[in-house]
Amino acid sequence: MLTKYDRIKVIIVDDHPIVSKGLETLLAKENGFEVIASFALGLDSLPFLEKNEVDIVLLDLSLPDINGIDLCMKIKQTNPKCCVLALSNHIERTLIMQMLKNGASGYILKNSPVDEIICCINQCLKGEISFSKEVKEIISKPSINELKERPRLTRREKQILSLVEEGKTTISIAELLFVSPLTIETHRRNLMQKFDVKNALELIKIAHEQGLL
Repeated sequence: MLTKYDRIKVIIVDDHPIVSKGLETLLAKENGFEVIASFALGLDSLPFLEKNEVDIVLLDLSLPDINGIDLCMKIKQTNPKCCVLALSNHIERTLIMQMLKNGASGYILKNSPVDEIICCINQCLKGEISFSKEVKEIISKPSINELKERPRLTRREKQILSLVEEGKTTISIAELLFVSPLTIETHRRNLMQKFDVKNALELIKIAHEQGLL
């Protein structure tokens, strides 16, 4: 029989108590696992990871204080040896790829069957990159926007694109960059044409898909 020192040490970072409790109950039934902590706020997990031995972090992407993609990178910087397995409802391919880029060992959806979740955890612990079945299908099919050639942007266009993503208006961008609102409108129009979109939401979405944001 495994002692508590032999068990795989797991922490859960998810702001939904039902999800955290469900995962804890699920893993308690599996021989060899021990949930040693749960956190509703992502940044609260970092001091714990600095002081404790953790084998795997089950990480949600949508947290109240920080997005899971950024937190994944911080976790790997804090505790490089632990695995991070994304557990999310988000099915956007770009988010999945960004999690992997930031050091995640896998990505599974919250509606995955129990045996699939356990299988993915075990694969990650063996040093493999693991995905649930639905996620495998998503990453195997890049979107049309990802297949398009990335437009070439000027330094100023990249700067404005970043400010648009932050939700800043034409007038506020003009004030920040010390130019006229008409100049900003011209840049925005040029960006729309380069990305072949009709509004700012589509612009930001495609820029993310093509790795420009």
